[in-house]
Amino acid sequence: MKRSAQDQQAADEKAQSLELYQFEACPFCVKVRREIKRQSVTISLKDAKKDETARSELAAGGGKIKVPCLKITKDGQETWMYESSDIVNYLKQEFA
Repeated sequence: MKRSAQDQQAADEKAQSLELYQFEACPFCVKVRREIKRQSVTISLKDAKKDETARSELAAGGGKIKVPCLKITKDGQETWMYESSDIVNYLKQEFA
């Protein structure tokens, strides 16, 4: 996706409140990462398989170790979104 420099900066600032907990080879995670790339945003990726800290954060915050999971922090509130289709729809809605 092509944006003006100002719009891209706004999208990047908005994306700073997002973190994707994922496994490298998970096909549903690949689907979400492709949408992130399509939307031209930079979202922090956390490997919940190899990174024990990320795995603990996912279990504590989201309540289960299931990927992909998008952590959305808005106004100090955390929301944990698990389904890849829901995540893709959220990204389209927020960044398209």
